[in-house]
Amino acid sequence: MNRKQRYEYILQYFRKEMPEVQTELEFSSVFQLLVAVILSAQCTDKRINQVTPELFRHFPDARSMAQAEPEDVLEYISSVSYPNSKATHLVKMARIVAEEYHGEIPSDMNQLLDLPGVGRKTANVIQSVAFGKSAMAVDTHVFRVSHRLGLVSPKDDTPYKVEQELVKNIPEEDIPRAHHWLLLHGRYVCTARTPHCEKCGIKGACPYHLSAIPSSYRDGNGSRP
Repeated sequence: MNRKQRYEYILQYFRKEMPEVQTELEFSSVFQLLVAVILSAQCTDKRINQVTPELFRHFPDARSMAQAEPEDVLEYISSVSYPNSKATHLVKMARIVAEEYHGEIPSDMNQLLDLPGVGRKTANVIQSVAFGKSAMAVDTHVFRVSHRLGLVSPKDDTPYKVEQELVKNIPEEDIPRAHHWLLLHGRYVCTARTPHCEKCGIKGACPYHLSAIPSSYRDGNGSRP
């Protein structure tokens, strides 16, 4: 199976199994989505969903958070990773959004990247989830799964290179969902330490799985595990 065939096989599987898919972060506005994504860096969505309800009760929008100090925000996010720096980023981000964008999160990539705490992955999530753009966010799950499935080559050794390769090979209309397909596959099936190949519906196209099978089985001289 060449790479083009592998893409077709894997995308067809996900289109059938997950026709409707969305982020597991909980939010009620674009501002709240951005806050949640900033907080989720090196932290689980489950943890973020535990802290954001109270955070958003006190700071539901950019203007209210812009009036706060980092220590006010820190009180509600102390259980997440790197809480001090994230609290500082959130307040600075909220102040810029309130002052320069009238409280509304911009959709332009460069404007998003200028916001404190926002990197390319976060900006792509906002563009895709909030604004429906064909943007591919590459986090650790997407990076790992893309390599294991053979969707990218070993030379694609940075998130940006993986993003470029995925966008080049995935149809534009699938890209917003494809981020979630690969992310959720990595989160629940193709996990980092011990991938659950036994419950993977695309292992037949997976070089990582096939490389773990003795050649006699791959060549048809035995029954496959």
